[in-house]
Amino acid sequence: MLRVGSIVIRVEDLDRQVTFWTAALDDVPRERGDPGFVVLRPREGAGPNVSLDVARSERTIPPRIHLDLYTDEQDAEVARLVALGAREVAWAAMPADADFRILEDPEGNRFCVVDTSC
Repeated sequence: MLRVGSIVIRVEDLDRQVTFWTAALDDVPRERGDPGFVVLRPREGAGPNVSLDVARSERTIPPRIHLDLYTDEQDAEVARLVALGAREVAWAAMPADADFRILEDPEGNRFCVVDTSC
């Protein structure tokens, strides 16, 4: 049986992205071997890793894949992520009853913050 072990995000500024994603997810970096690649693992508990890979890549909108981050405190988490350097993205086709908000990390990689309190 397969399971997701790591989700890889292409980045340009590895240190800046490590700082953002470790704070955003409360993850910790595993020991760095490759100077252009970092695996972030959950500080506690199980779950997939988020890996950051220094590689130039063309940004497409909408992205072909993105993270959905779940929370019972959407407004507070969005505010916290924006304070860490994320930006909220306006989308003209956003459904009125959407349970998600779209954000971008400091390099423009999009992700959603999904309200699970409903």
